[in-house]
Amino acid sequence: MKKILGAVAVLGLPFVAFAQGNTGNNFNFNVFTSSISQIGNIITMLLPITVAAALLFFFYGLAKFVLAAGDDDAREEGKKVMIWGVVALFVMVSVWGLVEFLGSILNIRQGQSINNVPGVGGIR
Repeated sequence: MKKILGAVAVLGLPFVAFAQGNTGNNFNFNVFTSSISQIGNIITMLLPITVAAALLFFFYGLAKFVLAAGDDDAREEGKKVMIWGVVALFVMVSVWGLVEFLGSILNIRQGQSINNVPGVGGIR
């Protein structure tokens, strides 16, 4: 328990330090937007890798299925791997499509800065 409280205190300390520097009424989002944009850049770099891994997983199952012509258990194993590869590809592409669809409905474009995000009644 002491380790968890110590870790929370150490991780929360920078937020306390940032809080004392802001004397105005406006909250400074620069720290958060830069970290969010860095996380977005990492995700953008990892997306093609995960799609390629799912595609390779499917082809691995296909190779297992084709090369195990006489062994029914190995063919079933290859079929299961192919099914999970297709499911993974379907989930990734459908989530990507859902995000694009919601972005078009809410009129939010990819790479839009936080200052241009639509708000309700002046609230952003």
